[in-house]
Amino acid sequence: QVHLVESGGGLVQPGGSLRLSCAASGIIFRLYGMGWYRQAPGKQRELVAAITAGGSTNYVDSVKGRFTISRDNTKNTEYLQMNSLKPEDTAVYYCNTAPPSANDWGQGTQVTVSS
Repeated sequence: QVHLVESGGGLVQPGGSLRLSCAASGIIFRLYGMGWYRQAPGKQRELVAAITAGGSTNYVDSVKGRFTISRDNTKNTEYLQMNSLKPEDTAVYYCNTAPPSANDWGQGTQVTVSS
């Protein structure tokens, strides 16, 4: 059974930084592309950043230049470094494969950016 556990969220001021982690089990992690998704209040869940099994990355326009996705295949973990945070980044952040598996969503981690 696939198990994804997100961590690292919290409350930060605009301009601050957070580093999110996603620990994966139940899959051969190194063989899958992975992504970070977020869902803000009243909005659909969106893909924020993705990294292929080979390490290529893509980002939604709104976070380009501010967020960096990475992975450590020796630890079955993906990361999202979030810099220059804005209030509009406030959301619950989830990890999943990219494209996602509908059955594998975890609890997510809350990121709140507010003065």
